[in-house]
Amino acid sequence: MGLVKKDKKPLGKIRGTSTGASGVETSPLRPTHVPKLAPCRSGCPNGTKIREILLAIAQTEDRGRTYDESYRLAFEILAERNPFPAVCGRVCPHPCEENCNRQFKDGSLNIHGIERFIGDYALKHNFPLPKLTNETYPEKIAVIGAGPAGLSCAYQLARRGYRVTVFEAFSKPGGMLRYGIPKYRLPEDILDKEIQRIVDLGVEIKCNTAVGRDIPYDTIREAYDAVFVGIGAHKGKNLGLPGEDAPNVFTGTEFLNKVNSGQRIDVGRKVLVIGGGDTAIDAARVSRRFGADVTILYRRTRKEMPAIEEEIVGAEEEGVNIVFLVAPKELILEDGKVKAVKCQKMQLGEPDESGRRRPVPIEGAEEIYECDTIIAAISQEPDFYGLEYLREGKDWIKVDENFRTKDPKVYAGGDDLELGLVTIAIYQGRMAAETIHSTFRGIPIEKDPELSYPIATKDRIVFTYYAEKFRNEALKLPPDERLAELEKEITCTLTEEQVIDEARRCMSCGSCFDCGTCWSICQDQVIHKPVQRFQTYTFKLELCKGCNKCAEACPCGYIEMKDPFTGQFAPRDPETGKVIYAG
Repeated sequence: MGLVKKDKKPLGKIRGTSTGASGVETSPLRPTHVPKLAPCRSGCPNGTKIREILLAIAQTEDRGRTYDESYRLAFEILAERNPFPAVCGRVCPHPCEENCNRQFKDGSLNIHGIERFIGDYALKHNFPLPKLTNETYPEKIAVIGAGPAGLSCAYQLARRGYRVTVFEAFSKPGGMLRYGIPKYRLPEDILDKEIQRIVDLGVEIKCNTAVGRDIPYDTIREAYDAVFVGIGAHKGKNLGLPGEDAPNVFTGTEFLNKVNSGQRIDVGRKVLVIGGGDTAIDAARVSRRFGADVTILYRRTRKEMPAIEEEIVGAEEEGVNIVFLVAPKELILEDGKVKAVKCQKMQLGEPDESGRRRPVPIEGAEEIYECDTIIAAISQEPDFYGLEYLREGKDWIKVDENFRTKDPKVYAGGDDLELGLVTIAIYQGRMAAETIHSTFRGIPIEKDPELSYPIATKDRIVFTYYAEKFRNEALKLPPDERLAELEKEITCTLTEEQVIDEARRCMSCGSCFDCGTCWSICQDQVIHKPVQRFQTYTFKLELCKGCNKCAEACPCGYIEMKDPFTGQFAPRDPETGKVIYAG
């Protein structure tokens, strides 16, 4: 009957229950619907409703919609939490895909590819960002920094009816999205268009206005009812070696900022990039587009590199050489410029606080690498000039769980809290905006109940139900074409056919998708199939004998067996997925 006994007697008959059509009760357990959190959503820092987006596309024809209608619906679901789908579809390392249960069958869904398609489709068809109300409120909010955190906060407040002014130190908004990510990964026109939609909601952006330099921080604090600080971390950290003030030595953020601002830097024939993160990889790949031979020096191994894996692979495809287990020890100068770097060879020791194994010097083992340019991309930090009051030591800005700082009028988010993903910054800006709104209106902060649901883990999925269908991948330019142009985007957007096919790979983990399996497998007519598709199936429990077939056959793990008297759910064997019950 599909029940795992585990050397225990089956439960006796429960009072008040009836036997099934066969006249024999198998167990006292009864089926119930238990909605679950999709694992992709649990892996998204911003809690994006990924399953709903995928199913909006996959079920288009069954629900009687046109695909245009479904793309708009998918965009609106995305835009609830993120005004930058076209941007994030390009630059987010998509941790959601690492959680996708489909990886245990034939590969994770290409979620970021679908997000990018929806974002591009929305821009092409001029979809506006959705407002939540036409009401306007009297409070004024200042946002310091037009990066992803600040613009996310501004967007969420504007759509709720607030007047928001964003102060940006640079000449254009976007923060690290504009000045820290190469244009071959994120085209400038895509970023401009998604920012313009935020401006269209009434957000005012004042560029070339650095709070703390051009206008005192206290002036902003006094003139506005709330302040959000999202200044990012644009200040690259130095190596701490004599000679690094030479004109041919750059930090990673400085180098990318200059390039993205339109400067053509003569990097010479040989470039050394120091570091293993995304900034190091980006700086190396840009230098290759300038025609240089590029070598990355990293003090750990490939396994410990924090950069996005596909970006590392892209760099290798483009001819970037990576030398592991070396750390710069001395800069060798000639005529005021660094001509070589003496490096210490390393080996890995015990794990440090990051969980990665700590690099340890090998006594007497050194190497020298010649160079024309050095780019130090070891880390970065915020520039707190004029905002020193907010800094709390090495922890930068500290906030509570609602992103309020030590000053109850001031909120913060993004890289000025801790270096993190774009999606984390967007989440923090959104949550700060929701806190500001709830504070002004005297209402509780809305909680999404789904985020507290149990996660639909792989042991709840009946993989054999789903036909094998491999992942759709976007086309990429070959390396020689990538290197020919500095700003040419190297990855294509999925085609509409690919997006539809990919969305149909979604297994709808933890949520009924009206497959009808439970209804067709039940011999006792316990399950009532609704007349209209995608409505809720119901149980006639008085007919149920607790055979558990429906729960074990439910492909997406939406049905669980429960003891109606104790309220306890029956556990499942983690290997087989079968229900474990005891006497």
